[in-house]
Amino acid sequence: MNNLVVGIKKFFTNKNTVTVVGVILAIVILYVGYNMRINQAITPVTVPYALEEINPRVQITEDMVGTMEIPRSMIDNNSDIITNIADVVDMYSQGDSVIPQGSLFYKRSVVSREQLPDSIILDYPKGYVLYNLSVDMSSTYSNSIYPGNYIDIYLKVQNAAENAEGVVADDRIMIGKLLENVKVLAVYDSNGNNVFANIEEKTVPAQIIFAVPEEYHILLRKASYLRAYESEIIPVPTAESLEDEPGDVNLSSEDLRNFINNVTAMTEEDLAYTR
Repeated sequence: MNNLVVGIKKFFTNKNTVTVVGVILAIVILYVGYNMRINQAITPVTVPYALEEINPRVQITEDMVGTMEIPRSMIDNNSDIITNIADVVDMYSQGDSVIPQGSLFYKRSVVSREQLPDSIILDYPKGYVLYNLSVDMSSTYSNSIYPGNYIDIYLKVQNAAENAEGVVADDRIMIGKLLENVKVLAVYDSNGNNVFANIEEKTVPAQIIFAVPEEYHILLRKASYLRAYESEIIPVPTAESLEDEPGDVNLSSEDLRNFINNVTAMTEEDLAYTR
């Protein structure tokens, strides 16, 4: 037994032996590592792809997406490839590109609805019309009106009192709530950028976007053009968004509607709304 131990010690203390063993171990390690890398590179990975051509700004549904296997090396060489089908379904194709049939999905070509440049056109009911109201820091309560908030719309009209002949009798001011429960869709600055896209930047709001039924849209447009009466449309935030079921857009003042219609020309559509 002692002779065996002595022999082993001599074997491993021999410089030539240690060198040979070291070289053999290095070769084995390199071989195993190389094979692992090769196997990893050629091991197929399942990824989603487009079953049909997908046009810009289209919601990607489950029936548009298939799966295929590709070598992992393709993903390692292109980190933009989407590998999870859940990251594709219910998303939208980018607004400036078409996803060809048979193409893989790439992060640069798939966005959420909120990331679409024109996403607000997807957020209001059929039959409603978009309206952009000019605002500033003061009228938005120091930039406190956010998308998703609800506002009431007030109308201020100066020189509103008239006598029986329709002539302004004195310099009076009329103000009241015209519409209520109006949902804000977006707030933009003067360059058309989303004010709340980067909360670290102090961006000044220039317009808020909302949608109302066509009848009320016409009223707002008329009210905004009443320059002879020095009219002003005023947004006032409410707590309606905190309700479980926010109310619908409603007309709050028949008097204001009648005033607006009386001092503007009536169309057939206007007459239909008042019947």
